[in-house]
Amino acid sequence: MMKKLVLLVAFIAVVIGGSTALSHSADERESVRQAVLDYVEGVYQVEPARIERSVHPSLSKHGYWREKGKDTYTTGKMSFAELVEVAKNWNKSGKLPKDAPKEITIFDVQDQTASAKLVAAWGTDYFHLAKYEGKWMIVNVLWQSPPPKSSEPALR
Repeated sequence: MMKKLVLLVAFIAVVIGGSTALSHSADERESVRQAVLDYVEGVYQVEPARIERSVHPSLSKHGYWREKGKDTYTTGKMSFAELVEVAKNWNKSGKLPKDAPKEITIFDVQDQTASAKLVAAWGTDYFHLAKYEGKWMIVNVLWQSPPPKSSEPALR
């Protein structure tokens, strides 16, 4: 009987504590989502200030893309300063439609680190974020252009 009582009390503590954590987590998840949204809309809407407020200056960004007519991927790195320049120029001509994709998936949010995914016009970005002075900032990005149409979809 005592064992059941201890388990019941532990369960109630988890439920009560968990509901507080969930509401706090919802706010944190929204802050992470906003950082990723600033990143994509900074480029889409030619607003480099949004990159500057959502991406940490120590950014490490690695990408893989296929050039037209080639079957293999090319790889490259981008710094924070280079990303700011991309945001200033990539959609300057307004080549993107207003409904260009910006699907954000939040994978995990802890008290100091988080991970997320973005599907955008250029492909898929995977993010690591960290909290700096109470603000979520993107510190790592790994991305690739869309895979060839004939590729098998990734397992989920």
